[in-house]
Amino acid sequence: MEYNNLVSELEACAQACNVCFAACLNEEEVSLMARCIELTRECAEVCQISASMVARDSENADRFLRLCAEISMACDEECSKHQLEYCQNCAKICRHCAVLCIESAAVLSR
Repeated sequence: MEYNNLVSELEACAQACNVCFAACLNEEEVSLMARCIELTRECAEVCQISASMVARDSENADRFLRLCAEISMACDEECSKHQLEYCQNCAKICRHCAVLCIESAAVLSR
């Protein structure tokens, strides 16, 4: 089964999270961004791993996608709290990624 779009979306989410992560580290009051930094880093990592699992049609891809959805939702929730453009962009992409992961995990687990 072809999942090129899903892999691309996971990679796009990882990219948005990495941009947000790096930008948050440069904020004047970086301590206020600690949870955002933590979640964007974790989300980027789980998105990359999930993309790899999907690309190679791993039998465990659905498990990784469910975890990716959970972390993407948490990242969306945290980034949404910050009015910074890169946080808002990250939140939007994470929200979209979470939905795709949930839908795809359901298909893959059948």
